[in-house]
Amino acid sequence: MTRFSPVWHPMTQHKTAGDALHVERAEGAILHVRKGDVEGQTRPIIDGVSSWWVNTHGHCHPKIVKAVQEQAAKLEQVIFAGFTHDPAEKLTRKLISTVRTEFRRCEGSALEFAFYSDSGSTSIEIALKMAIGYFAEKGEKRHRIIALDGGYHGDTFGTMSTGSRGVFNEQFEPFLFDVKHMPFPRKGIEGKVLSYFNRYLKKYGSEVAAFVFEPLVQGAAGMRIYSPAVLKKMASMCREHGILLIADEVMTGFGRTGSMFACSKAGFKPDLLCLSKGITGGFLPMGATLATREIYKAFYKDTKAEQFFHSTSFTANPMACAAAVASLEIWEDEPVLENIQRVCESHRRAAGWFSARPDVAEVRVKGSIFAVEVEDDNGGYLSDMAQPLYDFMLDNGVLLRPIGNIAYILPPYCIKEEELEKIYETLWRGLDMVRDRGKKKASEDDGRAANEHRRYQNVA
Repeated sequence: MTRFSPVWHPMTQHKTAGDALHVERAEGAILHVRKGDVEGQTRPIIDGVSSWWVNTHGHCHPKIVKAVQEQAAKLEQVIFAGFTHDPAEKLTRKLISTVRTEFRRCEGSALEFAFYSDSGSTSIEIALKMAIGYFAEKGEKRHRIIALDGGYHGDTFGTMSTGSRGVFNEQFEPFLFDVKHMPFPRKGIEGKVLSYFNRYLKKYGSEVAAFVFEPLVQGAAGMRIYSPAVLKKMASMCREHGILLIADEVMTGFGRTGSMFACSKAGFKPDLLCLSKGITGGFLPMGATLATREIYKAFYKDTKAEQFFHSTSFTANPMACAAAVASLEIWEDEPVLENIQRVCESHRRAAGWFSARPDVAEVRVKGSIFAVEVEDDNGGYLSDMAQPLYDFMLDNGVLLRPIGNIAYILPPYCIKEEELEKIYETLWRGLDMVRDRGKKKASEDDGRAANEHRRYQNVA
């Protein structure tokens, strides 16, 4: 019998969920999960979601392991107000250089300053405070924020406000500040969305402080993809009204869409760039908010009352900074982009197979991201198919975590071709299981309805 655990896990309904799987070790794209309660006896599971999109180079990459171990022996943590250290200085210069190179052909002001935090949510919160504070310091009354419908930017109250209203934040809606959510510019309605966007900005543009968006791919909405050209047009409209652009690249950053940052595909530099997840290669929690010189200078004043008021206890943690430096060096020393391209090509081949299934509504591929939207009358995050498919995949040695009726693959870039093939093949069988389960349930429902009808006739 498994011993009860007092751990409260995220995004988990503990009353109906099974026991959490106990991971003993990992390497590459493989998690070694304990068999039952026997320590040392494990079975392999392919990490098809990069452990919630954070792991870029594979688990326990030796270069990052070495960097963290060495840093832990020198300096593990220090207050960052009034102090600094080599890992933070090195990371900042390397990160800004990476951003400068990636955006060298893009329009907009350079991102020259980095503010560190400990998660994706905090990186967005900081960007919102910077944008609102920037206009306050300039004496401009801009009290509106705009975002895209379907967006997810985190679980703090500011990020929940900018995120789309729904099951994630329904209980907290009375406490969220008002944000204008623009229609998602899905294929076929881009023109209508842009027209609506333009009309809104003509009326309220001078009151809007920032536009918050996930560039090209909305992750938690089910890997919904939209056009770089549409995003560029939206950004241009915002710039005409002096609105700051906050790019949430927490998921898309560090190669997920095929380029280092998704915004570069749209040809512009955001005013505030929010990073997390892959920044340390998935080793340690870290967030970063990169800002332009103009935003930095808005808080560069003679009085403390006009400084930027935000802090995180573990700001620029030395071990996290060391991991992030090592991760960026892997980008320089190893064929990371080539691996991403290889994964993308495999996804595109698989897309052809899955698109032919009558139970599949759409297949979406962007860089290392692969998503299958399954036909489901009760679709959405609470779809009945998610849990059975999740369980089936785990039972067959693959970790996928469906978002409702959408199954997605977002692997570490080092994943082997045979591991990808196993994911596709297992997912195919998993969708067969979901289909057959649905047919059986429909047949049972029909049987119950027929019995009820006969009972009614007998009574009559």
